[in-house]
Amino acid sequence: MKRITKIISAILAVLVVTAVFAGCSSSNDNSTANGFRTLDEIKSSGTINIGVFSDKNPFGYVDENGEYQGYDVYFANRLGKDLGVKVNFVSTEAANRIEYLQTGKVDLILANFTVTDERKEEVDFALPYMSVSLGVVSPKSKTVTSLDNWNESDSMIVISGTTAETYLTKNYPNIKLQKYDAYAQAKTALENGSGVAWANDNTEVIAYANQNSDFVVGIPELGSADTIAPAVTKGNDTLLNWINDEIKALGKENFFHKDYEATLLDTYGKDYENQLVIEGGELASSTNDTAK
Repeated sequence: MKRITKIISAILAVLVVTAVFAGCSSSNDNSTANGFRTLDEIKSSGTINIGVFSDKNPFGYVDENGEYQGYDVYFANRLGKDLGVKVNFVSTEAANRIEYLQTGKVDLILANFTVTDERKEEVDFALPYMSVSLGVVSPKSKTVTSLDNWNESDSMIVISGTTAETYLTKNYPNIKLQKYDAYAQAKTALENGSGVAWANDNTEVIAYANQNSDFVVGIPELGSADTIAPAVTKGNDTLLNWINDEIKALGKENFFHKDYEATLLDTYGKDYENQLVIEGGELASSTNDTAK
């Protein structure tokens, strides 16, 4: 009888330990078995986790009060409002945007994410809300106006995981790249003369030059024009479809022009507004083929 009792006790102990571990696993996992949370699961939780930059003014940054601000943040707050949930901002860097989606750390990326064919293999892009191309900023005292006949002893500053890194690696393999994870590090390197120039989205380098009079954008457009779009985990169709419908609906009220005027106007002025803003995802059919 004692032996039977011991066996039963051992079985119960195993079941309790298993249940405890299962509970811990589920409580710490932000995603489902599919690796993402569906639209209904996000609504039920009351919170959507959105990855944004924290150091890329004026697109995503933290102000002096510790609050997230910028063009992407303005959009994110509207998504949360219309979805009826609270927005939990997750600070991300360019190199870990895809990783954060694939590991379920965020439901959505709104971090100035340029659409490329390579990235489309790893994440699903929604309709675009901004147009962009690459640009190069350098000191006025030694302005870089062309990448031809590059001095191979010089370094070009780039952010790891950006389209600038990919483009230069493919098209200018002779240019030595000085890579950084954070935008603040890249700006410091440029100011310290660690690299002769900085290649990045032209929106970023134009903004930097406007705020730093010793620097100039010698190459305002490098390569072809691209688009910026929200990204979700591959296969998360319920969230993707909702975002696409939302972008179309927001276009009817000219939302992205309002976003520009609230967050980007002081940096770029009216001249760049129609060039940068994509309203209602209308260019998707001809440039990105992202509609689902």
